[in-house]
Amino acid sequence: MQREKTGKRGGFSASELKWILYDVGNSAFVLLASTILPIYFGALTDAAGVGEAQSTAYWGYTASAVTIVTALIAPVLGTVADFKGKRALFLAFALFGIVCCCLMSVPMPWLAFLFVYGAAKVGLSSSLVFYDSMLPDITTEERLHKVSSHGYAWGYIGSCIPFLVCLAIVLLSDMSNFSLILAFIITGVWWFAFTMPLAKSYRQVHFLPRPEKPFRSAFSRLGKLFGELKKNKKAFLFLIAFFFYIDGVYTIIDMATKFGESLGFDTTALLLALLVTQIVAFPSAIVFGRLAGKGSDAKLIAVCIAAYTFVGFFAVFLYHEWQFWLLAVMVGLFQGGIQALSRSYFAKLVPAEKSGEYFGVFDIFGKGAAFLGTLLVGAVTSLAVSLGASDSLALHVGILPVAILFVVGFFLFLYAAKQPDPVWESETAPDGGDGNGGAEPAEPAEND
Repeated sequence: MQREKTGKRGGFSASELKWILYDVGNSAFVLLASTILPIYFGALTDAAGVGEAQSTAYWGYTASAVTIVTALIAPVLGTVADFKGKRALFLAFALFGIVCCCLMSVPMPWLAFLFVYGAAKVGLSSSLVFYDSMLPDITTEERLHKVSSHGYAWGYIGSCIPFLVCLAIVLLSDMSNFSLILAFIITGVWWFAFTMPLAKSYRQVHFLPRPEKPFRSAFSRLGKLFGELKKNKKAFLFLIAFFFYIDGVYTIIDMATKFGESLGFDTTALLLALLVTQIVAFPSAIVFGRLAGKGSDAKLIAVCIAAYTFVGFFAVFLYHEWQFWLLAVMVGLFQGGIQALSRSYFAKLVPAEKSGEYFGVFDIFGKGAAFLGTLLVGAVTSLAVSLGASDSLALHVGILPVAILFVVGFFLFLYAAKQPDPVWESETAPDGGDGNGGAEPAEPAEND
């Protein structure tokens, strides 16, 4: 078989590079959503007379609602995508998210803004189900950790380009409506530009026989899938551990800026601190990917969870801006590692021809699980306020459940890693092949 020429692409095949570029595109929205958007939403709620603690709670409730919706639709869509429909569904949800991102540029009340923001996040999260499941199609098992970690790494550093442009526009115009309109549109255009190369070139190598009624078949397959998971303890226990520790990670991503803004920290300092997180995460994610390639992936994931446990408890006692800067650096050191290694670790545990449906379930336990952390933050914060606590005390008490999630996830992961590797039932493709339609997966570049 012919190998793809590497040219000057840093040792990646064309298919690997285009897959990595989608992370560069969508990460611009992720960064915008975790930095400027919470501050803008705080301004909207302030104008409407909503208190800081309650505003934080509403932001948390919206993040919870998004993840619940994604968790409900992702497994079904992922299963349908395994019937050779991954590219179309990926593009549809990515475009939906991009359009909603641009719609946020329209001035609207805070409740309507939350709805459009939530819709954009549903589009992003759903597109990532298909994006993650493409990984076995665009590379080999030996390169899963490297490609996955580079996706996150280049996403972190690449997203800084549109963010710096948007930040300059917003700060120079003092958060004017026109500057925010430009920020949303710039982010949407960036996301679109890095979506199309993958959408145009992706070829689904591994797929299942297409039934007459794919959606009806998807539901029956999901029941079978959970039965298979229960028989394979390592994959099943990993998902449960992942549910807890990644929930804490996504809660920190969703709530960090809103938390700092509610504590009265300087807006510019908050944004620059989170920019530092992105910069630190770039080399860190690459280093974790290289170390994992030497066979220490489980130990590295455990190290990342332990570090995040410290971050969670540290946030409970966060009162000064310098502490927020320190927290931003700490998160940057381990964020890329824990996300990238979890994705590639799971990809090694599941059959490639069923990656869509299994990554749909992965999304339930991952991004879909984030509802728990944000819901707990919102609920505990609101409860503390109702009991007469000050806004500051309520905010600090509300962040405590996040640290507990990491503790539970850490011990569950250690137990899961000790289990034997799973053995899956194979399915025969229509042509009598090995479940990939008779096609061989595209080989990556020779040099590393």
